[in-house]
Amino acid sequence: MKKFDKERLILALGGPVLALGVAILLTSAVLLLSGRNPVEPYVLMIEYAANADIQVLILNQATTYYIAALAVAVGFRMNLFNIGVDGQYRLAAMIAAVAGVTFTLPPVLHVLFIMVVAMLVGAFWAGIAGLLKTTRGVSEVVSTIMLNAIATSIIAYLVLPGQFGEQHGNNLTTGEIAESGWFPGIDAGAGGTVYGFIVVAALLGILYWVVLNRTRFGFDLRATGASPSAAAASGVDAKRMVFTSMVISGGVAGLAGMPVLLGDSHTYSLVFPAGVGFTGITIALLGRNHPLGIALGALLIAFLDKASATLDFNGYEKEIATIMQGLIVIAVVVSYEAVRRYGLRRQQQRVGEELAAQAAGGSGAAHQNLSKGASA
Repeated sequence: MKKFDKERLILALGGPVLALGVAILLTSAVLLLSGRNPVEPYVLMIEYAANADIQVLILNQATTYYIAALAVAVGFRMNLFNIGVDGQYRLAAMIAAVAGVTFTLPPVLHVLFIMVVAMLVGAFWAGIAGLLKTTRGVSEVVSTIMLNAIATSIIAYLVLPGQFGEQHGNNLTTGEIAESGWFPGIDAGAGGTVYGFIVVAALLGILYWVVLNRTRFGFDLRATGASPSAAAASGVDAKRMVFTSMVISGGVAGLAGMPVLLGDSHTYSLVFPAGVGFTGITIALLGRNHPLGIALGALLIAFLDKASATLDFNGYEKEIATIMQGLIVIAVVVSYEAVRRYGLRRQQQRVGEELAAQAAGGSGAAHQNLSKGASA
């Protein structure tokens, strides 16, 4: 591997590794200051995660996180901060659940129908923010935060018994989707069942990488995110790219609820997972918007979520994992900036070395020409 390739790999891995290391050190310091063992909680979580059923839970949780993080990453690559993934995915899951209950189709078509509905709803909800930004200059951060609140209110209204909801004890649900609309899982033996949607998540990651790195659209998207004015000068419609990116981000976000809806609950209820979109922001940052990095980040955060359950039974507060996640977010920002500055210095140093080498070569050639002239 060339020296440049090695440096690029080091820079790519430096940010996440540094962030994780700093988060572990800070969390250990907090434990130490509170009079607790700074190492034992990690050992307990690793031992707990060695159980097959916990590993299945981690994989299933990571599948949802991964799709949500991909939705966030699409916006990040366009220099857009789509904070509305949480509202987009919950509204999409709720309406898709209603559609799945209302219409019954053959097995494969039923699943595809529910997925398409979820993508369209997510794309529509994110498209509102994209439209506001391109036509009125409204920041997508502000609009998506407001749309999250609106989505929550719409969901609360639609799940009422007088609308599309059903009362089940203290819970409200949209009714159970027929078995033809279930996504088959992967039998993991004693560990349980892994969501079959993990395959779709992996395919989404591959598609994300191919589109961004091997297509003209992906180049235009990245170019517009890096410099809208430069992209416009080369003939790219920056406003159209902003709107399209938000729509695609919302469409991917709509699929984030499908692993749970199609592979587990088969209904939308008041206990449907919330906050996944915000976790996706952490994972996208940690994975540096790369599908492989996002996968590793999703596994890490899912591990902290599920393995922290053992801390309660061993005299530790499970909120230690939450503290660690928060510290990872802070450390990511700091470490990435440190790595960026280091990479910039190394680039400047390489350019200086190349210029010095060229100058030395030029002076040597001139000296030889002068010597030949004197001899003549």
